[in-house]
Amino acid sequence: MKFPFFLLPVFAAVMTAGAGNASAQVKPEASKPPADPAAASTVSKNPEGVGAAVDPTKYLIGPEDVLFIKTWREPDFTLPVGVRPDGKITIPLVGDLQAAGLTPLQLTADLRDRLGKYINSPDVTVMVTAVLSKKYYMDGEFARPGQYPLVTPITVREAISIAGGFKEFANPRKIKIVRADKVYRFNYKEVMSGKKLEQNILLENGDHILIP
Repeated sequence: MKFPFFLLPVFAAVMTAGAGNASAQVKPEASKPPADPAAASTVSKNPEGVGAAVDPTKYLIGPEDVLFIKTWREPDFTLPVGVRPDGKITIPLVGDLQAAGLTPLQLTADLRDRLGKYINSPDVTVMVTAVLSKKYYMDGEFARPGQYPLVTPITVREAISIAGGFKEFANPRKIKIVRADKVYRFNYKEVMSGKKLEQNILLENGDHILIP
């Protein structure tokens, strides 16, 4: 049976209306609001809430480190600062101030004295939020090779653990620690079996740990 051609316009109109109703019933998924807008606002307003795990009495600040200076009830003197290559930071009114080579506690005391010229008994805290001046490198057949921050003193064995251990064909008996013009040997198998533990030295800034 052939479809009557004079009914084609009516059929087209019905199909168009049906498609419009179907599309009207499908609503686009609403964008999800942030899980915790208050928490997100707190982080953005309080960057000092995230700090590096450094000992403020022992860690020596270096160039490229990022600091957060918090002065109680003084927003003009509460700010993040980066340590420049010359080892100095710049603070409003105070100007340039030497930071590299000092501990966060020493810099806090120095800054408190200098701000005391403009503020009555300033309550100052200096935090290291990012350690960028001290690092070591894991090269070769480690699970996660690359650059790592040297936040606290760690041994070769600890560094290997942080890097996720070895790849399948690594040779853990022939690890080298390259430090400037010196090369130290490290046999992971010996150290793990309690032998020649003197190989498990503390890392220093700039060390490269190599494994074939």
